[in-house]
Amino acid sequence: MADYNLVKGHDIRIAGVPKNSVVEGKAPEFVALKPSEFRGVKPKLMVQEGGHVKIGTPLFHDKTNSQITWPSPGSGEITEIKYGPRRVIEKIVIKLSDEESSESFSSYNPQELNNLSREKILSALLKGSIFPFIRQRPFNKVPDPDIIPRDIFVSGWNSSPLAVNLDLALRRRLPQFQAGVDILNKLTDGKVHLSYNENTVSDTLLNVRGARAHTFNGPHPAGNVGIQIHHISPINLNDLVWTVNAQDVVRIGNFFLTGKLDTTLFVTVGGPSVLNPVHIKSRLGSKIEYLLKDNLSEDENRVISGDVLTGTKSSLEDFIEFYHSTISVVPHETSREFLGMLRPGSSSSRYSLTNAFIGSRQKDYSFNTLKNGSERYILPIDTWENVLPMDIIPNALYRAIYANDIEEMEQLGIIECDEEDFALCSFACPSKIDVGGMIRQGLDLMEEEG
Repeated sequence: MADYNLVKGHDIRIAGVPKNSVVEGKAPEFVALKPSEFRGVKPKLMVQEGGHVKIGTPLFHDKTNSQITWPSPGSGEITEIKYGPRRVIEKIVIKLSDEESSESFSSYNPQELNNLSREKILSALLKGSIFPFIRQRPFNKVPDPDIIPRDIFVSGWNSSPLAVNLDLALRRRLPQFQAGVDILNKLTDGKVHLSYNENTVSDTLLNVRGARAHTFNGPHPAGNVGIQIHHISPINLNDLVWTVNAQDVVRIGNFFLTGKLDTTLFVTVGGPSVLNPVHIKSRLGSKIEYLLKDNLSEDENRVISGDVLTGTKSSLEDFIEFYHSTISVVPHETSREFLGMLRPGSSSSRYSLTNAFIGSRQKDYSFNTLKNGSERYILPIDTWENVLPMDIIPNALYRAIYANDIEEMEQLGIIECDEEDFALCSFACPSKIDVGGMIRQGLDLMEEEG
């Protein structure tokens, strides 16, 4: 076991932190899958509006790799297939039946899992539409199943604002998690790396076998799997690794033990606009309205699928995204305080990473949607460097991407980067630069160039 104590980063003190307790979510009437959220995927429908599906029925496949399919998160009637510009499939909505049924596949006992070959495991993952729960680095997308990853990484700690406490989400799920780890070990010639916070009390994380364990401590983004990969075993130019969310490791293990897709998803709802921030036992693709029903302030709010740093603007009528387990809600503000930064004295109502205002970080802060300024010239005062726990020079990398200098980008380590790891740089930036967005632009350019 290796221990990592990271210093750089910042834990945002946002109001509305979810309580460490779990409530049973309201049963939704609708669930949905959103093909448009999967990077690099060209979806081709396998169902039609008005048709009936079971849990786990494949809804679409990728035109560039037809063996990769995406599963239905519910059983019932397909009531809507929403298209965007250029007939891009944006959303497949399913009205749930009163009694749901599931597609059934081969199941195995824990002893049998050890005798399965990589080919048989991969075939089962693809046939059961489970493979999209795995992603690759670089580029953070669904991988090519025919390429064997160097290693597989699982983060058992989510340090992002308002995130799910995985000690709660993984409680009493060791058999499924163990089966998931056993399966992942068969998919790589390298190692399965499992990272968690040094203060974890989860028996599931502490007692699992077959994974190389690492403990991490420090401020966000220490819980990001990309940060952990950087410190455990960095990605070189020709390397490819896979990553799996901890709840999806359980999902993979449960699939092989039962032959069915487990749609359980532990979700947090939190933020300044949430009246009762809490963990909810919900399900994949749930309509956000059912997660936030009767639990919002009456002010105008911004609903976000995901955390406040990397999430997607959403609404009560929308659905939680495939890889998200947090719903964040903040007040939507349009008016700025006149000459706010020039007002002298202390203020506990203002937030500052550097504690520029006395008392500005002594209590949880009610963040809103204001940027408090527009984009301006970059100030090279190490703001980005102070919150990025990677041996990468973000300012130089940003300039290389801006200049479309691929060789320079490679030398500066872009292959290790993902926008979620640089989201805190965007938050901290006094110049209001979307650093994470520029990282994604660079990664897209790298992928296009091959």
